[in-house]
Amino acid sequence: MAAGTAAALAFLSQESRARTGGIGALRVPAPVTMDSFFFGCELSGHTRSFTFKVEEEDDAEHVLALTMLCLTEGAKDECNVVEVVARNHDHQEIAVPVANLKLSCQPMLSLDDFQLQPPVTFRLKSGSGPVRITGRHQIVTISNDVSEEEESEEEGSEEEEAELCSILPAKKQGGRP
Repeated sequence: MAAGTAAALAFLSQESRARTGGIGALRVPAPVTMDSFFFGCELSGHTRSFTFKVEEEDDAEHVLALTMLCLTEGAKDECNVVEVVARNHDHQEIAVPVANLKLSCQPMLSLDDFQLQPPVTFRLKSGSGPVRITGRHQIVTISNDVSEEEESEEEGSEEEEAELCSILPAKKQGGRP
């Protein structure tokens, strides 16, 4: 497991504990599931942009981890500039060039899991491509469903706690030397 993925799972694990009653609570943290799917798109003179987006109603965390950009068959020896249009931490849209590929000197670029939050648009700013973009679409889901068995167990334990009598302080004994 990559260090970034392990850190994300550790963070999500802490977040799931916080959602279920805090770190010191007796409740079991909500299960976290992580799915990963292959992602790929191609930019060319005919298709100059591609937007990757997810459904708004989805409660899962989505991450697009880019691994490689490369020129494919039919590419000319020209500069192909690929830019990413996304939102920064202030939710403002920004465009950043991520690759300048040329068949004779740099036909491919490894991005080593460059992670982006959707929606993300890839644009072929200059050149005619074709440029292939590959990566992984990672979906992290925190299950907040509590089964009926767990609810009845929690109710039973609360009743048991109420039945326990409180501990009284010890009585002082007089006449001790």
